[in-house]
Amino acid sequence: MRIVISAFISLDGVVQAPGGPQEDTDGGFAHGGWTHPFFDAEVVGGAFADAMSKAQALLFGRSTWQTMAAAWPERAGDPFADQMNAIPKYVVSSTLGEHELTWNNTTRIPGGEAVAEIRKLHETEGGDLLVMGSPTLARALLHEGLVDELRLMVMPVLLGGGKTIWPGDGALRTLELAATTISPTGVHVCTYRPVA
Repeated sequence: MRIVISAFISLDGVVQAPGGPQEDTDGGFAHGGWTHPFFDAEVVGGAFADAMSKAQALLFGRSTWQTMAAAWPERAGDPFADQMNAIPKYVVSSTLGEHELTWNNTTRIPGGEAVAEIRKLHETEGGDLLVMGSPTLARALLHEGLVDELRLMVMPVLLGGGKTIWPGDGALRTLELAATTISPTGVHVCTYRPVA
């Protein structure tokens, strides 16, 4: 399976709380929902739909999974929501109990076993294992060299600080730009792949 990270990201590299004011206020982050002025259904929404069409399963960190699990099940009846609810999901967590995995088709990967278990998934045949949100998990996957593709929706905004997906280990990682599209709202939708 290819591991693909899809992320809304500001020009200064922030991925925190793109969806709403209360999504993630860690560190006093006050700009939740910052993507809304730049979202357009055709280009940005189309990039999301394309990533989902190639996904065989979704991979989340605990916080993002909890946010998504609280939102998507109640939206049943919409084709995208139905796809989100039906697709197999993995959540990396040391704290969630099996009884808390109420979102349909969710499997927990224990936090201490995450890299080894994700490596096993990566080595199996299949479609994409899509990571949305989950900055801590995305950072760990990039650090471990487990990411096959980055799909970044680069928004024309500076947020001045917040969570990022980039490892802070000082390592050089070269990427190639495989595709790019610009939306009418100035969003650069860029697909990057690691250079072998």
